[in-house]
Amino acid sequence: MKYFIITCLFVISIFQLRAQPVQQHGALHVNGVQLVDSHNQPVVLRGMSFGWSCFHPRFYTAGSVHALATDWHCNVVRAALGVEPKNGYKEDSATQIQLIRNVIEAGIKEGIYVIIDWHSHNINLNEAKAFFTTMAKDYGHYPNIIYELYNEPDYESWDEVKAYSTELISAIRKIDADNIILVGNPHWDQDIHLVADDPLKDVSNIMYTVHFYAATHKQWLRDRCTAALAKGVPIFISECAGMEATGDGPLNKEEWQRWIEWCEQHKISWLVWSVSDKDETCSVLQKSASSDGGWKDEDLKESGIKSRDYIRKYNP
Repeated sequence: MKYFIITCLFVISIFQLRAQPVQQHGALHVNGVQLVDSHNQPVVLRGMSFGWSCFHPRFYTAGSVHALATDWHCNVVRAALGVEPKNGYKEDSATQIQLIRNVIEAGIKEGIYVIIDWHSHNINLNEAKAFFTTMAKDYGHYPNIIYELYNEPDYESWDEVKAYSTELISAIRKIDADNIILVGNPHWDQDIHLVADDPLKDVSNIMYTVHFYAATHKQWLRDRCTAALAKGVPIFISECAGMEATGDGPLNKEEWQRWIEWCEQHKISWLVWSVSDKDETCSVLQKSASSDGGWKDEDLKESGIKSRDYIRKYNP
C-alpha cells in the first residue's frame, strides 16, 4: 500500500507539471532568436488558436480552454479578437472583450500561456492602443500573457507596420515591462525577410510572427525563415495549418510534417488554426462539438485529429 500511494503521488505530480506550464516555466523572455523561460532554458509553445471571436463566440469558454489544456496538452492558446467584421470589436466592443477575457482568465486558471491577438488585416491604431492598454492594465502582471499586435497585415508596407507596432509597444511597455510582444509583417506574415533587413530597434522581448498553410507555403517560406533566423530575427508561428491558405482544401500532410519538423529543429513555437466549426478544412471541430469541451473523436474533423496528435506528441 505504501508503494502504491507513492506511485500515485508521483503520477499526480507529473500530471500537474504537464498541466501547469506557467508554473514550470514562469515568465518568458527572448534570448537572441530563442524563446526562453525563467530558468533561461529554451521553451517551445505548442497549441491552438481560437477562431475569430465575432464568428465563433460559442467556443470562447472555460470548458474549451480546459479541454485544450488537459486533453489536447496545449501549453498555449490564442484568443483571436475579431475587430472589423459584423459584431466585431468596432461594432460591439463590450461583447468581444468579454469573450477574450473568458479565454484569458481560463488560461490563467489552467496555468497555460495566452496570446491576446488583435485579429485584423488593417491598421486601427487608436482602437488597438485602447484595447491593449486595457489588457495590459488588467492582465500584464500575469506571466501567462503574450500580446499579438496585428494578426496579418495584408497590403500595408513594413514601414507602416513598424510605425504602428512601435506606438503599441510603447503603450504596452508603460504598463507591462517585459511580457512577450508579437509583431506582424506584410503579406499575411510572409515577408519576414523585410523584417530581417530592417528590424525594430531598442525593444526587448519582441518576436515576429510567421503564418504558414502547408499546402500553399512550402520550402520557399521555410528558407526565408531560416535566413531571417540567421540574421538574428526571433520567429513565432502564431497561426498555421495543413491545408491551403484559403483555410480549405485537402491537407498536405507531407508539407505539414516538414513544417513541424522545421519548427521543432529550430525550437520555434507554433499554434494551429482554429478552434471553430465552420464548414472548411481548417476549422478543427464538427457542428456536434460542445461549446464547453469534452470533445470526442467524432466531434473532430481530420485537421482536428491531426492537430491534437501533433500537440500531444510534442507536449507529452
